[in-house]
Amino acid sequence: MEIYLDANATTPVLSQAREAAMAAMADDFGNPSSVHSTGLKARALMDGVRARARRVLGASSGKLLFLSGATEGIQTAVLSALSALRGVSARPELLLYGATEHKAVPEAIKHWNALLGLNLQVLAIPVGRDGRHDLAWLREHAPRAGLVCTMAANNETGVISDLDGIEQALAGSPALWMVDGVQALGKLPLRLAERRIDYAPFSGHKLYAPKGIGLLYVREGTPFTPLLAGGGQEGALRSGTENMSGIAALGAVLAALEDGRTFRDHATLVAFRDRLAGALQQAFPGLVFNAPPEVCLPTTLNFAVPGISSKLLLDLFDAAELRVSGGSACSAAKAQPSYVLEAMGLPAWQTASAVRLSFGPVADTAFIDEACARIRVCGESLRESCLDPNAPGQALPADGLTRFVVDGACCYLLADAASRRAVVIDPLPELTERLAQWLTCQGYELAAVLDTHSHGDHASSAPELLAAAGRVRGDVDGLGWPIGVDTVAMGASRLSRMSIPGHTQDSTAYLLHDAGGLRLAFVGDTVMPGALGRSDFEQSAPLEYGASLGRLEEAVGLHTLLLPGHDYDDRFASTLAVECVAQPLLADVLTGRIDNAGFAAAKARLELGLALTEYQTVACGARVDSACPLASSEMNLDELKDLLRKHPQLLLVDVREPYEQRLGQAPELGPAVRREAVPLSGLSNALARWLTQPAETPIVFFCRSGNRSAQAAQALRRLGHEQAWSLGGGLALWPRALAGADAALAI
Repeated sequence: MEIYLDANATTPVLSQAREAAMAAMADDFGNPSSVHSTGLKARALMDGVRARARRVLGASSGKLLFLSGATEGIQTAVLSALSALRGVSARPELLLYGATEHKAVPEAIKHWNALLGLNLQVLAIPVGRDGRHDLAWLREHAPRAGLVCTMAANNETGVISDLDGIEQALAGSPALWMVDGVQALGKLPLRLAERRIDYAPFSGHKLYAPKGIGLLYVREGTPFTPLLAGGGQEGALRSGTENMSGIAALGAVLAALEDGRTFRDHATLVAFRDRLAGALQQAFPGLVFNAPPEVCLPTTLNFAVPGISSKLLLDLFDAAELRVSGGSACSAAKAQPSYVLEAMGLPAWQTASAVRLSFGPVADTAFIDEACARIRVCGESLRESCLDPNAPGQALPADGLTRFVVDGACCYLLADAASRRAVVIDPLPELTERLAQWLTCQGYELAAVLDTHSHGDHASSAPELLAAAGRVRGDVDGLGWPIGVDTVAMGASRLSRMSIPGHTQDSTAYLLHDAGGLRLAFVGDTVMPGALGRSDFEQSAPLEYGASLGRLEEAVGLHTLLLPGHDYDDRFASTLAVECVAQPLLADVLTGRIDNAGFAAAKARLELGLALTEYQTVACGARVDSACPLASSEMNLDELKDLLRKHPQLLLVDVREPYEQRLGQAPELGPAVRREAVPLSGLSNALARWLTQPAETPIVFFCRSGNRSAQAAQALRRLGHEQAWSLGGGLALWPRALAGADAALAI
């Protein structure tokens, strides 16, 4: 059962609203502008809903328009206010909006300000650490303002604006006042007629009505300019045939608000929120709430956990079928720090790792019970993976290789459960605390911290990692290798090294051997997927590069996996054979078609004027990949079923991380299907083994959304296994058994 905790983004449609919408489409389908009986019935329905909305909103006077939603309402309000300012002789100087407003507001202000040629100064009203507007600042600037926009309650934090305080700050100001009422509908008494609010937009889908229906309140006597002109509907204020099914559904929701039985009262909602907050604190002991609950909606919690990214938490919750978000749904896909929390002055780690949990006012006790139970299980799973720095748990022993990537740079953690030893290769400063915490949680000895080369743009973070792990650096060379030691033992495995100068003078490859022989090689930036490490640094050795590649081929052969120091395209690993196809220059030097000096000269030409990477970091090589683009590896559910009929023993691989795998169910495809769980961060552990599968064997990867599985499939295809596939859309699109209860009543 899905537990939906993202009600501030949208809600399911209430059963009464669905029935009303269906009735409007099947029975009361008339055009309310028609004068025959069918049209008159539609008009009566629409007028009844409008009257009900007036009662719910406390809007006994003024205009109340039906439109498509809050964005249209905001556009209409801003256009109306700014159009009125064009005719004012003493034109105001400022247009003000709350710094934490939904992006629809400042974008609308900037758009119409420019389009109407007003070119007034647009300023954000600052907020305090509690997310509330700075009323002293507003009082100072209000006399020069033509429009002030504030929200009744914030969509990310749930912070409730002090509307009475804002009204007092606007006393004597000529400014028109728009209040975004989207999150307040059904949760706060707005008393529109009692306040000097000029415009108030609302969206139905935030409170159990369908998407595409909303309201705009306009105070009596307030300037109004239609956004849409045409057939003159809504008293010529908003043209376009009315959305009767949406209006009927909204009317049913408003009726439920009035009847007092469907929606929970304020005290009940506060109790529900407190229970959820307690479960979160129990699951994640270091958790902090980003806004004080006493000034927030009782249905919203915004929090962050030190040392844990919002992406990790979202994946974790999603695996447990808890649907939460990283902020506003409109900007969640952009993976940027929350501008709302930044405006509140919160530290960078909180703005970048915030998670929003929001439920709707028809949630019941059973729903909250289940949500709390799953939240606690999420905390347990995180501790079992040693990922909560605030609460070490009973970790499951780690074994094998884990890859971390920061802005294209790769760091590897090699762990051996038998000897309880670990080696870190190419440490990154951004990972120091996380790796040290992992070592402490696992109780592993840090056998070595190795760099594959010295770095031109930064110093190694090995000393900081060793210090954080409580280990003395010891007698080691400049790259961290123990002096006088030929191999570093890791239980049944061991690391050896070989010098491969070129990218830098001290470039080194670390070769991992196990009982079966050479398993893989960490080659730093000497050979990267689609690129060779640049050799124009001061510490580079360009004339030695070609010979080093020859020695590397002699040591590892053409088909041993090579793990790079940088991987800008999520290819994970490569081989010399693959790279010789992708990079003609590499093939030329290894086959002797070009000598070392010619190789160095050709490389130098490739590296002229190398631009920064997409992360604005120094590019570590000229990316040249002449291979043909790989065919799409994505398949939908029907295609997977067809493939299964032809290959009943296909291999199904879950590439979610262990903390997700413990919580989420794998797709059920029948007993013959072979299954593996190999997290994307540990993909390098299995690539070589999968390459030994018969060429016709399908290997199908899946994850939560299809993104990580696509990376895995493309990586395996590039290495030569063409029957590598990704389940498009991931588990998010996998069919689930339908719940018997109405989804709207469980949110």
